Amino acid sequence: MYPLLLHFVKQRKKVIMIYIDQNDNITQRTVQVVTIKSDSILAFCYFRKEIRSFHLDRILFVGKSSKRVKYGA
Repeated sequence: MYPLLLHFVKQRKKVIMIYIDQNDNITQRTVQVVTIKSDSILAFCYFRKEIRSFHLDRILFVGKSSKRVKYGA
């Protein structure tokens, strides 16, 4: 999954992500990945409208969104 996330960072693309939250709920988020760390990513979450941290082992799916985004979200 790391190479795919790195591609989205370089392309500045919105990402559709299926994620298991801390309460084991499956959610769909639209995010822009800012930084990839060893066990998580930092991404701007368009639902929460803020930078959030997402654990890599809780990401079930990532796919590109159809729109390109500007820096500063």
